[in-house]
Amino acid sequence: MKPILAIAAWSGTGKTTLLKRLIPALCERGIRPGLIKHTHHNMDVDKPGKDSYELRKAGAAQTLVASQQRWALMTETPDEAPLDLAFLASRMDHTKLDLVLVEGFKHEPVAKILLFRTDTGHRIEELAIDDRVIAIASDVVIDAAVPVLDLNDVPNIADFIVQWLKRQS
Repeated sequence: MKPILAIAAWSGTGKTTLLKRLIPALCERGIRPGLIKHTHHNMDVDKPGKDSYELRKAGAAQTLVASQQRWALMTETPDEAPLDLAFLASRMDHTKLDLVLVEGFKHEPVAKILLFRTDTGHRIEELAIDDRVIAIASDVVIDAAVPVLDLNDVPNIADFIVQWLKRQS
């Protein structure tokens, strides 16, 4: 499996905003990122009224919808245990990836970059810095035992990740 790197932070810190800028920056550097996004909401990638939606709702345990441009596998998990990040990552085609980025899953035992933004109502002391944290991206200077990156300097964050990736192989 390819390395997994979580972007972890409190809600409203800017995880998605950063990833929307970071993914193209990594692609420009020749990195093929995959993404797993955790959500606490009941989500559905399909649309009511579409054939695939109606067929899935008819009782299929798994539905794969495919076109020439992309395909998506939907798996119903009504009685599943809590989400397992390693299992989810194993479902990805690692021949097409160099890295799996993860939004959320901050309690999983994977490498992570913590985000800190001053206007989220949290204090720096609340950051859960453990041995899996490879860096902190912040909008203020932080004294930490890990590298501290400028949260608004996406090219520098991308370069940091590329260097981290090289050390993983």
